[in-house]
Amino acid sequence: MLPTEDLFVYVYVLVDDAIRSGFIAIPRRPGPAPACGDAELLAIALVRHLLGRRSEAGFLAEVARDWAHLFPRLPDQSRANRRIRWLWGAFEQVRVMLAAGLPEDDCQQIGTSAIPVRHASRVRGPDQWTGPGNNLTARFGRDAAHAEWFYGFRLAIRTDLGSRIVRAWSIVPAAVNEREIAIDLLEGGGLPRDLLADKGFSGRAFTAQLAALGIALLVPPARDQRASMPPMLLKVIAEWRNRVETSYAEITDRMELARHGAHTFWGLLTRTAATIAAHTILRTCLSEQ
Repeated sequence: MLPTEDLFVYVYVLVDDAIRSGFIAIPRRPGPAPACGDAELLAIALVRHLLGRRSEAGFLAEVARDWAHLFPRLPDQSRANRRIRWLWGAFEQVRVMLAAGLPEDDCQQIGTSAIPVRHASRVRGPDQWTGPGNNLTARFGRDAAHAEWFYGFRLAIRTDLGSRIVRAWSIVPAAVNEREIAIDLLEGGGLPRDLLADKGFSGRAFTAQLAALGIALLVPPARDQRASMPPMLLKVIAEWRNRVETSYAEITDRMELARHGAHTFWGLLTRTAATIAAHTILRTCLSEQ
């Protein structure tokens, strides 16, 4: 990773060039142009996730204190928060732009991870956690990784197995048919030869559906199957599973998405888009820095 000041400059130039060249389209808004440009706010948000800073307000105060020579006209926290929500689509455009620069792997991985929005014991009926069209709302679901129930949503992602670049993602209900989500994530892009997934995606009908598309589904073997497999094959399977877990760990733990701190669905959507865009910058531009 670059030194922090160099990282700010690098990400700002990347975003500003993308805006000027038309790769990022900023929606028009009423009123005079703000003193702090869109590229500056986007860069600050992306660097916050690259550095794994949890607090949006705390990081903005850090920038004002330590990096004022780079960003001399920062808005207050409330205004910055509103503008970053307005710019949420730009984060996804950054991801798409960078991911398009590398060919997709023949072998990809797919999975979901819990995104809690409130402790399950504190849920007392309907709340503000509602997405577009009222079709996506926070619900209870089972987090198999931690063997516990949670209240919120799931993050579904499809990534290359080698580079771990996110090729598609979606915020989905907490209790969802993961096989249906997988089909949705496979639309609109090149189809992989092999698709690595966890046991929740196994099933004859789903395997046959993918086979009809020319995709081989690879899931971890059951306990009775592992007993008859050679140790070398078990080692390869374990290494593949470790790559899946590493991808989620980078996004949810290192970049703090698991502790997002959002108070509304739109805040969660913005922070998720920014986190995945930052992860794409990390994997495509900074992996050798």
